[in-house]
Amino acid sequence: MKHSLKRGVLLLGAALLLGQGGPGGAQVGAGGAKVPSATGTGGAVATVDHDASVAAMKILEAGGNAVDAAVAAAATLGLTEPFSCGVGGGGFMVVYLAKEGRVITIDHREMAPASFTPTVFLEGGKPIAFGERVTSGLSAGIPGTVMGWQEALRRYGTKSFAEVLAPAIALAKSGYVVDDYFQSQIKDNLDRFKTFTSSAALYLPGGTLPAVGSRINNPDLARTYEAIAAGGAQAFYTGSIAQAMVDTVNTPPVAPGSTANVRKGNWALADVANYEARIRQPTVNTYRGYTVYGMQPPSSGGLTIGETLNILEGYDIAKLSEADAYHRYIEASRLAFADRGAYMADPEYTDVPQTGLLSKEFAAQRRALIGDRAAAGAVAAGNPFKFQTDPSIPLLPAPASLEGQSTTHLTVSDAQGNVVAYTFTIESIGGNGMVVPGHGFLLNNELTDFDAVAPHPNIPEAGKRPRSSMSPTIVLKDGKPVLALGSPGGSTIITTVGQAIMNILDRGMPAQAAVDAPRYSQRNGATTTVDQGGETTPLARALEAMGHKWATTDANGKLALIQFGEGGKVTAATESRRGGGGSALVQKP
Repeated sequence: MKHSLKRGVLLLGAALLLGQGGPGGAQVGAGGAKVPSATGTGGAVATVDHDASVAAMKILEAGGNAVDAAVAAAATLGLTEPFSCGVGGGGFMVVYLAKEGRVITIDHREMAPASFTPTVFLEGGKPIAFGERVTSGLSAGIPGTVMGWQEALRRYGTKSFAEVLAPAIALAKSGYVVDDYFQSQIKDNLDRFKTFTSSAALYLPGGTLPAVGSRINNPDLARTYEAIAAGGAQAFYTGSIAQAMVDTVNTPPVAPGSTANVRKGNWALADVANYEARIRQPTVNTYRGYTVYGMQPPSSGGLTIGETLNILEGYDIAKLSEADAYHRYIEASRLAFADRGAYMADPEYTDVPQTGLLSKEFAAQRRALIGDRAAAGAVAAGNPFKFQTDPSIPLLPAPASLEGQSTTHLTVSDAQGNVVAYTFTIESIGGNGMVVPGHGFLLNNELTDFDAVAPHPNIPEAGKRPRSSMSPTIVLKDGKPVLALGSPGGSTIITTVGQAIMNILDRGMPAQAAVDAPRYSQRNGATTTVDQGGETTPLARALEAMGHKWATTDANGKLALIQFGEGGKVTAATESRRGGGGSALVQKP
């Protein structure tokens, strides 16, 4: 594959971005309406942002495959959804390769620098306040996004970096429109962005919030993308970009006169240069004749969703009332989250009992604990080690760590049947708050996903990847895709994806209805979080009679999914109301 930057490729990207027709004739021009759902044939795209969906579709129209299109969409999201994702973060990609009939995953989760120790987030023997951990150099992990993109393209794509980055480069130069949601995220970060000169310069033009309807361009990010297009990942992990990241972490660009207590990190250039993505086997779980593929640790998504589904498999969900089905789903989630908190972490540092956690026998043992009423609060972890073929020493449970809500997910398929489910992030909304000066992207605060207090498998350690809840998932039946999905939302990602799988596969709910349904997220606590307004529904009232208690939230994820039907039919579905809505496109409506 060629990785040289060519003027012709850039011109192609600009033309595609402006909506000039492609060979398939898909209606994806810049003037096209942003719609949450689309059905047709050929390739399909589901993202949170119309510019990103357009970029992906145009790569498909130009002959690229689902992997090429996914990277193009992701690069555009790094520009238009910069407070959720970007090259300063990391993620997990699940890929179905149609010709080979197999699923692979790419782990490009952020890593801790070599300076990290288990006590890094402690001062005076006590954890640093979470808000101060977030906005610091300490919280930033070595970004994995660019290396993940390169591995995806090199191994499974058909286009060069230059080709797939071209739409995002063109948009960064021409500018993109500020909408209400974009402005609200800056407003939520107003004090943090004012703390750092580089962040204020980019996102607070003239020292104020950008007006809704105004345009923001990001020539610094355009130059960063151009460097990657010309030199590949090496241009990001060595040289001036790497040095700028190290300088930002170790000497945060705090504005003169700021009184914020911004702790410095301790990166070395070698930490950045030594970053590696991992090609991992997916988690594999059967469920009522379907095969469910997800991410193994350091993501906790695949195992926790798998255990939840295994518990549910003991019930005939399709024949239960809505309230009874949800009661069992909520309680299955509670049990699976207890095991998540106890056992899941970076497998290169911890013996995670994956076989035991996905054992049908272990699920039956856990299912026996579910009664007709909700548990009063947190439940104890089970013992999956009895179901391991190579039993290890059990690990100690610990309270769940705090996990940022700001992430994004995209799902892409192509006409050849390849599918990508991709979740990536910079953790909290706005990451650690620091734009890398001269390069136009925010750094992550991903290392706050570690549990600050030992003992726990997820404690901070040098080179370790913190546990994540990202859950890109692909479901097959008879070896063919039937559903691909994922969501942002911190630890609610797991329950968002699990609920959608139950509603579509068990309850026969249409794709868009499953996306729009109120979300019920039980993560082994006294209350179950539900979308604001969801606590007043007849379903919620029926569940209250079974002992369930609610906490309302406006942050229960933003699903993006593709459902595959007979005769090549595809349905892309995204949010119609949450977080500003999403954008779904198909090649042939």
